[in-house]
Amino acid sequence: MKENPFKSGKNLTLKPTTVVTALVVLLAIVAGFTSFFVVDATEQAVVTRLGKYSRTVGAGLQFKLPFGLDRNYNVPANVVQTEQFGFKTISSAGTKGVYENNITSESRMLTGDLNIVDVEWIIQYKIVDPAAWLFNVKDRTKTIRDISQSVLNMLVGDRAILDVMGSERSAIETQAQQLMNDNFDQLGLGINVLTVKLQNIVPPAGVQDAFEDVNKAIQDMNRFINEGKEAYNTEIPKAQGEADRQVQVAQGYAVERVNKAQGDVARFNAVYEEYRKAPSVTRERLYIEAMEEIFTAGEKSTLIDGELDNVLPVKTLNGGAQ
Repeated sequence: MKENPFKSGKNLTLKPTTVVTALVVLLAIVAGFTSFFVVDATEQAVVTRLGKYSRTVGAGLQFKLPFGLDRNYNVPANVVQTEQFGFKTISSAGTKGVYENNITSESRMLTGDLNIVDVEWIIQYKIVDPAAWLFNVKDRTKTIRDISQSVLNMLVGDRAILDVMGSERSAIETQAQQLMNDNFDQLGLGINVLTVKLQNIVPPAGVQDAFEDVNKAIQDMNRFINEGKEAYNTEIPKAQGEADRQVQVAQGYAVERVNKAQGDVARFNAVYEEYRKAPSVTRERLYIEAMEEIFTAGEKSTLIDGELDNVLPVKTLNGGAQ
């Protein structure tokens, strides 16, 4: 039987080539594991070399220098992220989300007319510069929340409470988005605010009933205004159409009277021209035409008045009086 070298106390020696080969294999394995990384479709990766920014890469299997010379930081650049102010949505088992009101100092604001109002809002943003997002600002979430709160306080403080609760909501959202982006660009935060949405805007509990009455009155006022505009839009075109019709009728009547007058003038001028040529003949013809018109009138014509002492002479065809 062969003697066991461990039991016999003899030392086991390894050849140098074996040690080198093992080290090379080990280094190759480590290099293989540290040379590749995966970037998800919703991410971009920032690669640093010896702690200094090197490049930004997209989704897929990516290569880097092994042994920690290059480091990758995956950033959710293709995801819309949301921050909530004054409330939170808590997820629980079996439900999509439970709304929980969380009135804090960030949601309680002073309006321009010295009223206090509780404003809940959300912002949605995307990371547009992953390197700036990672390295330019230390506490990114706190910075986002502080600037958002500052901008909303300024905009609400410039308006009366009824405007904040009603007609100015859209203007506040638009201006807040622009101002937040301006501030984030100045800080080099590397994000772009996509949406600012005001949620519940309510006065303090002690005066909430009064404000609800005011809101109802405003809604009634707007309803009456809309009804008045609807009636206006219905009646005004109708009246305008009737006015246009009357104008057209009057214009038609005017044209008719002018044409008739011009016809009478033309007829008179024609008769006058004939009269100038033969006055006696024209007089005779006019007289005959007048008598014809009288005789054809029938019973409606009175030729002799019985109360008169004398009978009017009637011209005969032979030129004498009778």
